[in-house]
Amino acid sequence: MPLRRTRHLCVLAAALALTLTAPASVASAAGSAPGSPAALREVLFVGNNWDGTADVLASTGDLAKIGRIDVVPDKAERMAEINADPIRWIYFMAIRSGVGEGHDQLVDDMYSTPDGTSVVVSRPSFADVVSLDLTTGAVNWRFPVSGYRSDHMAVSPDGRRVAVSASTSNRVHVLDIGTGRELGSFATGDKPHENIFSADGRHIWNMSIGEVNTALDATWLDWTKGDRRITVVDATTFEQVEVVDMRERLDAIGLKDHSDAVRPAAFSPDESKLYFQVSFFNGFFEYDVTTDRITRTKTLPKNPATSSDRTTWVNDSRHHGITMKPDGTKLCVAGTMDDYATVVDRTTLREGPLVTVSKPYWATVSGDGKSCVVSESGADRVTAIDFATGAKTVSVPVGDHPQRVRLGHVRADWTGTPGSRP
Repeated sequence: MPLRRTRHLCVLAAALALTLTAPASVASAAGSAPGSPAALREVLFVGNNWDGTADVLASTGDLAKIGRIDVVPDKAERMAEINADPIRWIYFMAIRSGVGEGHDQLVDDMYSTPDGTSVVVSRPSFADVVSLDLTTGAVNWRFPVSGYRSDHMAVSPDGRRVAVSASTSNRVHVLDIGTGRELGSFATGDKPHENIFSADGRHIWNMSIGEVNTALDATWLDWTKGDRRITVVDATTFEQVEVVDMRERLDAIGLKDHSDAVRPAAFSPDESKLYFQVSFFNGFFEYDVTTDRITRTKTLPKNPATSSDRTTWVNDSRHHGITMKPDGTKLCVAGTMDDYATVVDRTTLREGPLVTVSKPYWATVSGDGKSCVVSESGADRVTAIDFATGAKTVSVPVGDHPQRVRLGHVRADWTGTPGSRP
């Protein structure tokens, strides 16, 4: 039976599971006695990509800074390996001059382990994934990905598996989050990027974005960008279940000039709809999983100050970052090259105020579900926007070039790893 049919049959079950399990997990973490070994605190991890650190913030309210993590405690060892291998050195320098905009990419994505004792980080320039002990700051385990660059990750609903894109080998590795042991892997389109686990943990969706580092950005040169598609696999066997080529779906609605490189994406709570961004487009699409078609297109305002020269847009982005309010009523969009973020009503697709932010690179939801949190990579800040009003509520400084922001947990008395840079 095709995935879209089985997904349609399981919609109500998935929604019920989310309703029942999410509050329970939060209650379990918050309900432990303060100071006990099991006492956890929900936090936001902010990866400072060019800095090689991660700031840890309160997940709600004022986003107060709790501590900082050095995510490259083994930097000297990694650099020695790279300098000793001419091929690795070439790729390392290519990442720095290309996707890194002249900087090393030291942290892309991160998730905490279920017990809050470690954080798992993908490090693009080092082509690996590491687990860092949040008490000592030491490396628990390291997994070198295939190829020469690691990228976006996703964690399974039970928190025990982590999927990471290996962007130069067109493969996703799935690891045991506690040990770093590879559980399996699967092939993708060119340059795998975003990964999403289904709510029931049965499937992994991977979005490949193709070649984003060339200047061949004219519409008529779109064919040079490679094989871009969504690959859906069984999360246990890693066998391919379905492939969705958005080129066909975009052509069907008369948008042959739009890129089919699916960037960040967000499912509706019942997983019947997927909202996704594509390269070069200031807006997003709504895709109906059951009927396998794009049902709505939302074009968001252009910033008059944004250059019309597509080769100046970072890594083919126009808008990069989309998330959904837990109740499914609102979307929040990061207008990366247009220097704003905005809350969009999901029913009407009407946008709220355009909140001025500097090169927002990601959007996620605060711990209480009331705010959208965006990383301002151009201003080294993290900013919260109220879902109800669409207005900015708080903005706090973080490290150099914040990108991914993820909810996670640390021990309740945690204040940072030893020796982490301020």
